[in-house]
Amino acid sequence: QELIEEYKNRPIRIMPMAGGYSFTSTPSYLPYLKRFLQQTKKQKLSKAALEVLSIVGYKQPVTRVEVDHIRGVDSGHILRGLLEKKFVTTAGKRKDAPGRPMLYVTTKHFLKYFGLNTPDELKSIDIPE
Repeated sequence: QELIEEYKNRPIRIMPMAGGYSFTSTPSYLPYLKRFLQQTKKQKLSKAALEVLSIVGYKQPVTRVEVDHIRGVDSGHILRGLLEKKFVTTAGKRKDAPGRPMLYVTTKHFLKYFGLNTPDELKSIDIPE
């Protein structure tokens, strides 16, 4: 907490992120850092991928069938892509239901990408059923 306060008015801040802490730059230094690092743009996600990601993030752990039911379309290929990009992973267990379907959860990469500290921060957003 002392370090967070000490870095509060500096070009670099300490921010809680993904269950830990991360050094981040203040927004006013972003153009200089991009040029310095020759950083490429963030990986873009399609609307369908964002839709699936929001369902997994909000309902986790969740099965593919539950995601399909909410979206009304097959989400298998989108989930595979999100697995490859490390936004979601399997929960390491299966749901106690017929067929023992795999459960999906978000990853630390997901939290960092969206600037979240914990998945619970998503639950503060009221989404109608």
